[in-house]
Amino acid sequence: MVLIAGETMNEVLSISEIESRFASEWVLVDDPQLGDGDEVLAGRVVCHSKDRDEVYRKAIELKPKHFAFVYTGSIPENTAIILCSDFNPIKA
Repeated sequence: MVLIAGETMNEVLSISEIESRFASEWVLVDDPQLGDGDEVLAGRVVCHSKDRDEVYRKAIELKPKHFAFVYTGSIPENTAIILCSDFNPIKA
């Protein structure tokens, strides 16, 4: 996992920039800018990793107030995506 720190953390990236810089990775985006359909348009990248659980653990550690998880790879056909508002993927 790579934790973004310093000035880069304050840089707002478009979703296109996020997808190109962090290809096929899970990305924790702080204070995301959302479109009409609640899709992520831009935000500050806090951390990224090929391992989803690492990014989830970092979110639990940092406890960002407004955030989004973005996966920049392709999702296989016939894959179900489940959304919930109660974020607690890893039990301590």
